[in-house]
Amino acid sequence: MTTPDLLYSEVEEDLRASVRALLADRCPPAAVLARAEGPAPYDGKLWHALARELGAAGLQVPEEHGGAGATLRETAVVLEELGRAAAPTPFLGSAVLATTALLACAGGAELLAELAAGERTAALAVPLAAAPGTGFPWAGLPQTVRADGAGALTGRVAAVADAAAADVLLVPAAGPDGPGLYAVEADAAGLAVAPRTSLDLTRPLADLALHGVPARRLAGPAEAPAAVERALLTGAGLLASEQLGIAEWCLATTTAYLKERRQFGRPVGSFQAVKHRLADLWLEAAGARAAARGAADALARGAEDAPLAVAVAQAYCGDAAVRAAEECVQLHGGIGMTWEHPAHLYLKRAKADQIALGTPGRHRAALAVLADLPAPTG
Repeated sequence: MTTPDLLYSEVEEDLRASVRALLADRCPPAAVLARAEGPAPYDGKLWHALARELGAAGLQVPEEHGGAGATLRETAVVLEELGRAAAPTPFLGSAVLATTALLACAGGAELLAELAAGERTAALAVPLAAAPGTGFPWAGLPQTVRADGAGALTGRVAAVADAAAADVLLVPAAGPDGPGLYAVEADAAGLAVAPRTSLDLTRPLADLALHGVPARRLAGPAEAPAAVERALLTGAGLLASEQLGIAEWCLATTTAYLKERRQFGRPVGSFQAVKHRLADLWLEAAGARAAARGAADALARGAEDAPLAVAVAQAYCGDAAVRAAEECVQLHGGIGMTWEHPAHLYLKRAKADQIALGTPGRHRAALAVLADLPAPTG
């Protein structure tokens, strides 16, 4: 077994600096708050700069398909910074889930190049809560979509991330000859995209209803199940990097606040009980960094134990991000409870991420199987 490389390379640090500078300029907390409840939570200019000017949308795409030819390690660095800024972009849905699925489909080269160039965005039409290992197609579930002999799709899919902002949807469907993955244009006849209220206002969800929608098949039974599974596994593994970014922002922001906030003539951060809470958060953030980097490195190398690394990362990072966000709200006192302070954005993003692509409990159960741990007795 190859030892994972958890350190950041010089290239990764340079990429981080570029993304962080862009987000500091275009996506400060005040701007995120202002857009959170508006009709357009995503900032098109920010996405253009991130996807096209920085080339972040095509990091994992090979150069022959118009991408940067980098790896999932670099993609994970971008997600760290997006988590640190609670940035409202369709990066997870388009540059991670949809792009990863297309990389496993022989028929998706043209669309893949468009996504890599930032010319279009896509969303993988699966519920955000879908976890790796769920299986495809999902027979008997309400999100099942079926394709007829002509390739038209009928069915429903609930709670799809980034669907409302997508130019094209990648829809897994059961066809006459077995499962397939189909491309559906966002303006296709018979397609209804209904936004739904989401806890995390910076990552909108939508319900899809398809009634005889024309579609183009990208992959058949030989490729589609593996493509969807690979997308879910990669999404879950890299989501841990976003959760790491959330935890690190919460820790850094809370620490800075407690150095300035004074009670009884002393900085609040000087009290021993508060120091202990911050120390616990630091240890959890350090553990989250190791787990998230391990998952990103294993996925980038195509390691045989990548599912194990992903399960470890999601079993740990989801809870770590939520605890950091909760402590951020609590330790900021009264101001932390207000809408004007961005702490609630991070708490909501952390809670939504905690159930996205599999809950920590589900990943712990998968980890037990992957690590061949005995089930509890009695």
